Amino acid sequence: MAEQTPDFLAGYRNAKLVKTVLAEIHQTVTQPWTLMEICGGQTHAIMQYGLDQLLPPEIELVHGPGCPVCVTSLELIDQALMIAKQPDVIFTSFGDMLRVPGSKEDLFSIRAAGGQVRVVYSPMDAVKIAAENPDKQIVFFAIGFETTAPANAMAVIQAEKMGLDNFSILPANVLVPPAMHAILSSPNNRIQGFLAAGHVCAIMGYWEYPPIAEQYQTPMAVTGFEPLDLVEGILQTVKMLEEGRVAVENAYSRVVTYEGNKIAQAMLAKVFKPVDRNWRGIGTIPLSGYGLQEAYQQFDATQRFDTGSIQTEESKICIAGQVLQGIKKPSECPAFGTLCTPQTPLGAPMVSSEGACAAYYRYGRKKS
Repeated sequence: MAEQTPDFLAGYRNAKLVKTVLAEIHQTVTQPWTLMEICGGQTHAIMQYGLDQLLPPEIELVHGPGCPVCVTSLELIDQALMIAKQPDVIFTSFGDMLRVPGSKEDLFSIRAAGGQVRVVYSPMDAVKIAAENPDKQIVFFAIGFETTAPANAMAVIQAEKMGLDNFSILPANVLVPPAMHAILSSPNNRIQGFLAAGHVCAIMGYWEYPPIAEQYQTPMAVTGFEPLDLVEGILQTVKMLEEGRVAVENAYSRVVTYEGNKIAQAMLAKVFKPVDRNWRGIGTIPLSGYGLQEAYQQFDATQRFDTGSIQTEESKICIAGQVLQGIKKPSECPAFGTLCTPQTPLGAPMVSSEGACAAYYRYGRKKS
């Protein structure tokens, strides 16, 4: 446990404590293991602090699909672009989505052409815009994992309470457990242990994970985002693998409980229902997204706007789908750092602040 200091997080970035855990990992490992960190925020922290370069060579970290910007399907992005172009629409989104390429353009280009595209920091900001602009239709691009879904649900509930008939969301939330099933059941799977995303588990708990771990004989550790959190999650996972033990352990107990946030879970169940969702680069995963319940269908932008028939066109070079499944590393892409850069992205993982390709580019991980 980190020391309690005036700067709370400084204790979890204490180099001496991190080195102590790293030394224990080195002493524990006896054979090769491949671990996947689910969340893109974890990927960036691992790269930023160089943790991947301090681990024993037997441990390989691969990067999961836990970047909501990266896995939002091209169809949904093209749908968002079509809605944002329509007159009398104010399209609102988190800033990360503005530069994500659709088939032919992005939200930035829509805004540059005169479309009303606004960056917001919360879906509640979009509700406020709706109240202030009764003559406009306000649409919020509701991306994210279970972490952001409660705020999206709250926005819908608040809009209903305020009687706003000019507010809607474009539902795009995705769920972690179905993605784990998809990765672990793939014939190309090589994941032997998971670092589960701590912020998702802060909302959902980790009661959904033991059956998955048991089904695929894959141990997991709920893991946070600071250097000490990450190495402790890796240590717990490696210990389970070395002992031949399958379980789900909590290496982020200062934030996560087994049950999670029951109030948030109840709100999600009230507003949303599981639906099939297409993940960019991966394909459709059954019951892996949130759609609106029947009682809230009037807030579904796909019901309110006619976006017609959308024909998508992905880059033929980009290997984002293989990166998001842990099959390849970003630096193995032939376009990495040349044709594809943060300024000229071919795929979403090079754009997003949580994208694995952006992490490799920013922190100088080249092909070995």
